Amino acid sequence: MPSRPPGPKPRFLIGNMPLASSDPLLVFTAWAREFGDIFYYRAAWLHVYFLNHPDLIEEVLVRNYKNVLKDRVVRNSRWFFGQGLLTNEGDSWLRQRRLSQPAFHRERVASYAKIMTDYAGQVLATWQDGEIRDIHQEMMRLTLRIVVRTLFNVESEETEQISSAMNIVMGNTTGIRMLLPPIARYLPTPKMIGFRRAVARLDETVYSIVSKRRAHERVHTEDSGDLLSMLMQAKDEDGSRMSDKQLRDEVLTFLLAGHETTALALSWTWHLLGQHSEVERKLHQELDRVLDGRVPIFSDLPALTYTERVIKESMRLYPPAWSLARTVVSDFELRGYRIPSGANVVMSQWIMHRNPTYFPDPDKFDPDRWLPERSQKLPRFAYFPFGGGARQCIGTAFAMMEATILLATIAQRFRFNTVPEHPVVPIPSFTLRPKYGIKMTIQTRQRSAAHAPINDLEMMRAADHSV
Repeated sequence: MPSRPPGPKPRFLIGNMPLASSDPLLVFTAWAREFGDIFYYRAAWLHVYFLNHPDLIEEVLVRNYKNVLKDRVVRNSRWFFGQGLLTNEGDSWLRQRRLSQPAFHRERVASYAKIMTDYAGQVLATWQDGEIRDIHQEMMRLTLRIVVRTLFNVESEETEQISSAMNIVMGNTTGIRMLLPPIARYLPTPKMIGFRRAVARLDETVYSIVSKRRAHERVHTEDSGDLLSMLMQAKDEDGSRMSDKQLRDEVLTFLLAGHETTALALSWTWHLLGQHSEVERKLHQELDRVLDGRVPIFSDLPALTYTERVIKESMRLYPPAWSLARTVVSDFELRGYRIPSGANVVMSQWIMHRNPTYFPDPDKFDPDRWLPERSQKLPRFAYFPFGGGARQCIGTAFAMMEATILLATIAQRFRFNTVPEHPVVPIPSFTLRPKYGIKMTIQTRQRSAAHAPINDLEMMRAADHSV
């Protein structure tokens, strides 16, 4: 049995450090093309096996999932994310997953659709035809307001605090900083001092909300209709409930997963639509036909098939979670190679989603790839924007509903044109963010001649009747 797969030549003692390069995505893409389905490199003391085939990914995430743990990047983040579903392991993770699952049942998720369209309407009322905005920041603010409302049942007074703190946290999880051990948080550098303060602000805000809710529920036992209420009321098989610390950890996980990833999916979608007028035209045709100017509701989702395909194709080209990794517990064999205990196994959505074997003309933005007759032929892990296996994202249905509902709501009223001189550069951190934002010119959309233009009054009236 060969000891290791092929891979890039190491550089002296440090090996290879792709995350420290100016363009990690380009480096990984080049290596995948050169070395194929599986390659090896060493990053300082870390032994990394990179998988670029659906069967190999399925082997790790499904058939051998009990033999792997979350990777060092995730484990290093526990000092600020805690032991939520993102970072937890073993029986403790299983208990948290079991307690959290009811909060994401279909009926619960469906009840949030009106909150999403209401907040979208409030944001759209502030936009003016012809102005230039950073559409990424706009989507971040909108999805954060929505997740704070659905998670906590509070309005926007805490949103700005959470937003600024989350931006600092995510801004400090790029490049080589993702590999820094938890002890690095004590470094007296300006960035790390700001990082610690941001985490402290998040803690203070979340614990304050939990404390107020505990006091409220001692008097009022009814379900408040939000995720926090459901998490607080959830009982395990032995009758135990989540502690304040467990609630804090899950809340931070949901803030990230329910805010950052959906905002990114929408941001990259607007960027792509601004470059592909024919796709945009087909999207508008479906919205005019299905909605006829009214605000979308949950029951519209089955009819918004092209809208959903646009989101899925956007997440193919720009997956919000651009890679995932696992650390091996015990040696195992993969494609004839021995993968040793302690090694990192990396699987990249960015690489797999652009593999021409599964996606012909991979750089083309083609939502019709997701027509059933085409997408059903794909191997299971050729496309995995929400991960897969036992640890697939618990909020997948929530995220897809939110992205589709918001795309439909916004695209009815506005188009977004690219600003030619503005660079749009994806940067891999915990998520795939645009390094310089995505500045676009807002244009009020005129619907087809068969329909009158949508105005704010129409939206308000439609919202009143959409419950």
